[in-house]
Amino acid sequence: MTVKNEKNEKQSDSEKRNNIEEIEYSDLYPGRKNQSGENQSRTWFDVITFNEKRKNYEKINCEINVYNCVKKSPLVKLMLAALKSSGCEVDLGRHISCEVCDNTVTGGYDPDTNQIIICQNTARSRNRVQSTLSHEMIHMFDYCRNKLDLNNIDHLACTEIRAANQCHCSFLGAWYRGTASPFHIKKAHQDCVMDKAVRSLIAIKNIPKEEAMDAVRRVFTKCYNDLEPIGRRLRRNSMDMEKAYYEGPYYGYSE
Repeated sequence: MTVKNEKNEKQSDSEKRNNIEEIEYSDLYPGRKNQSGENQSRTWFDVITFNEKRKNYEKINCEINVYNCVKKSPLVKLMLAALKSSGCEVDLGRHISCEVCDNTVTGGYDPDTNQIIICQNTARSRNRVQSTLSHEMIHMFDYCRNKLDLNNIDHLACTEIRAANQCHCSFLGAWYRGTASPFHIKKAHQDCVMDKAVRSLIAIKNIPKEEAMDAVRRVFTKCYNDLEPIGRRLRRNSMDMEKAYYEGPYYGYSE
């Protein structure tokens, strides 16, 4: 999921249909609001409930999980290699930030700072951090290599489709969300990707479901079939991540 832009520009009616509305950073990522130098003051509630210590612990745990994924996850290592080969090498301290987020999200990509946000209060396990990192790295890859314009709703829909397609939608995951059946598995996967992309657009742009669905449908076929840089749709409990990693150098993605 990408983070909303806070630029304040006048737009025509036609532009409003395709551009992100004039709003501040989303409340989904409250930490983004305090990067202007304003520090949150400590409250008695933080002191009494050890809330500050808990947040510090969550941040350290998150950073450890990020580090372990960078060193050990074939999927994350492949994405890092693809970004590096595309001229957008990732600096761990500069481009990945563990922060407190709304409980409904696990991460995001902020194009204004070119940072991936890992939500320390919701992405608590290494597997969840790996899933979130790889998803947001697809957005970073698209922004770097494909000159993604996140103010264009079709571009935004496309990168959400690609991220869901390659990093999120498995049959078991779709079954859990209620978007799959034991029949027509290929269609079930497409439905899962479309559902995830539509949900992301609604959250990012605060638009009606019908408008989000229209944008996703316009670009779905092209973006669903674009599997760069992973090269395959990952199946759960398979060797797909390892295969994609070892195939990376054949496509110019070397660490």
